[in-house]
Amino acid sequence: MNTHEAQLAGRDVRRVGFGAMQLPGRGVFGPPADREQALAVLRRAVELGVNHIDTAQYYGPDVSNELIHTALHPYPDDLVLVSKVGGARDADGGWIPAQRPEELRRGVEDNLRSLAVDRVDVVNLRLMGDHAASGDQVVPLADQLGEMIALRDEGKVGGIGLSSVTLEQLEAGLAQTEIACVQNPMSLLSRGDQPTLDRCRDAGIPYVPFFPLGSAFPGQPHVTDEPVVAEIAERLGVTRAQVGLAWLLAHSPNILLIPGTSSVGHVEENIAAGEISLDADAMDALATVGGV
Repeated sequence: MNTHEAQLAGRDVRRVGFGAMQLPGRGVFGPPADREQALAVLRRAVELGVNHIDTAQYYGPDVSNELIHTALHPYPDDLVLVSKVGGARDADGGWIPAQRPEELRRGVEDNLRSLAVDRVDVVNLRLMGDHAASGDQVVPLADQLGEMIALRDEGKVGGIGLSSVTLEQLEAGLAQTEIACVQNPMSLLSRGDQPTLDRCRDAGIPYVPFFPLGSAFPGQPHVTDEPVVAEIAERLGVTRAQVGLAWLLAHSPNILLIPGTSSVGHVEENIAAGEISLDADAMDALATVGGV
């Protein structure tokens, strides 16, 4: 294994994978604006060596998984499919919790059906925080993990990951079972989750940042807007996004990236970030950016 590779649930994966969240329509809701382009993005990613694809049945809903199946089935032997449960969508595209054990099980079953697999390699339990702060969605983490462990024991799930978790929740999870990965927000501009990243690194757990270039929401800080990033990109002859992704890869060896896009050109650019080496001057300059 080289520095471009890592282990995820006992499988070898490239450190730059692909996230399918941007394949459905606006707001991750409804069909893609260009279905053939979405299929082409998936196929091009795999052509370029991606063997870790992150998805969810509720992306669309029922859109991302269908596109993955159409584009790539029968899947390459080395392809690791990662999905998540714990959320759903309402009729208007709003994000709603689906945290009860029976909902988690239904979510896994839906992924098995739509992806046409007997087992999902990794399923992340997505905690919904304030969205699940009342009513029947207040479910103890131990009960949620208990259902995930049962699904793993039945062979329907390969590894159990955690998404949007605090350090304390990670510790509680580790006390109950093996954790395959953690998926939390992290970028050059937002490093508040560093203690969780450090704990994952020390435990040999892959850490998969979402929002790797800053918030995906309009009007929020974005890595590519930073003057220091622009200066380094120009000096190295790469794009600003590539600098932000390369920084994450250099920041910690247990980081796996799943940048998403609906553009073939951008998927090529993102994957190429895995080949970029940031020199000491670049890393020193980037250390002064963001960090909260």
